[in-house]
Amino acid sequence: MTTDAYLADCRARLAFDLLANTWNPVLIWILRDGPRRPGELRERIGGISPKVLTETLRRLEFNGLVERHAYGEAPPRVEYELTSLGRTLLGPIDAFGAWAFEHGDEVMAAQDRNGG
Repeated sequence: MTTDAYLADCRARLAFDLLANTWNPVLIWILRDGPRRPGELRERIGGISPKVLTETLRRLEFNGLVERHAYGEAPPRVEYELTSLGRTLLGPIDAFGAWAFEHGDEVMAAQDRNGG
């Protein structure tokens, strides 16, 4: 048995993969204030297509971070909200955001210097 902490199935990589997808942390952050309908999510997120939004919400639901609530109304209504597990990612996402706010200019300057 190996103790390598970065194997494909290790927990650290699992956590990084959850935040590596462009839209996962964005949706988690937007859902911090409570349940939202897909239309509300699209309005608040610039540049996400309905297809990508649906795929991302399904991925977050699959991972236990988001719950989908379907209401038997006419027309049908669906809302998504964070689970208690999903809420545990708000701190790390906030920390990444604070880092980006503090160091984003430095990263963009490096990209410019390197032809980005």
